[in-house]
Amino acid sequence: MLYAAILGYALGSIPFGLLLTRAAGLGDIRAIGSGNIGATNVLRTGNKSLAAATLLCDALKGVVPVLLADRLWGVEAATVAALFAVLGHLFPVWLGFKGGKGMATTLGVLLTIAWPIGVLGCLAWLLVAVLFRYSSLATLLALLVMAVVAWAINLLQSTGWLAINNYTGLLATVITVLVFLKHHQNISRLLNGTETKIGAK
Repeated sequence: MLYAAILGYALGSIPFGLLLTRAAGLGDIRAIGSGNIGATNVLRTGNKSLAAATLLCDALKGVVPVLLADRLWGVEAATVAALFAVLGHLFPVWLGFKGGKGMATTLGVLLTIAWPIGVLGCLAWLLVAVLFRYSSLATLLALLVMAVVAWAINLLQSTGWLAINNYTGLLATVITVLVFLKHHQNISRLLNGTETKIGAK
């Protein structure tokens, strides 16, 4: 479990948004827009390809440690690696524990552990993002959808209809709480109508 936690945190804490924007000559992404290192803020540079690359890399930070931990140590270790991959993204030691908002890595984690939940999360995020153009709102609602669905599937385990990792409901709930806490400023801005929309520079 300790190895799985270290693996998850080490890979999850890689700040791809920062690294990619610097490599592209765009400076420090933390000095742009919201100051976040995630794909939504990278998009504010006007470079869509770079934003897409950041999104993919941040998702892979969730996929890779879960697959490795499951292969090496089993399903419980994979769950630990999943949680710590998200923690690494949210609180990377290399950036003074000031990381991203966690959605892409969360999707990577849940797509790997229970792909139907991850797919529903992606669809929920896209629907809300298209309708309202708020990345934060899309993230928060998608997280709630994934947590509720994860618990629902866990409850259906005994019926034999569906089978997923028994820890998925708990994992999704813990991640949801963490990401909601990370979004406390976004929640305040959403409530007072000052939240920045997707694509705004």
